[in-house]
Amino acid sequence: MYPSQSSPSASPRPTMPPPAPQRASTPMPATNVGWAVAAVIFFWPLAFAAFTHSSNVTGLWLSGDHIAAEDASRRAKTLGKVALAIWAVLTVAVIVFYAVVIATALASASSYSYY
Repeated sequence: MYPSQSSPSASPRPTMPPPAPQRASTPMPATNVGWAVAAVIFFWPLAFAAFTHSSNVTGLWLSGDHIAAEDASRRAKTLGKVALAIWAVLTVAVIVFYAVVIATALASASSYSYY
């Protein structure tokens, strides 16, 4: 008998199917990279943290740390929204500043007499 052949008296090994992959009960959270891009556009100092949190979501999720992945996703989104809010506040402040400067210039110009 050759070594690769099994003897009829040897019991065959039962073959078990491979285990089914475990599915998470919830889907992976969004990476919110769009909000990180918004942070770059509207207030770039927050973009570094937003991109860091956004890029950590997938790795944390795949490593099994679902809570940290959801937290990183939420933080990336929050930083993008904060960047947008800061931009809106600064834009309104600049508009108000220019309105005050123009109103002051017009008021002082009308007080001069040219005769």
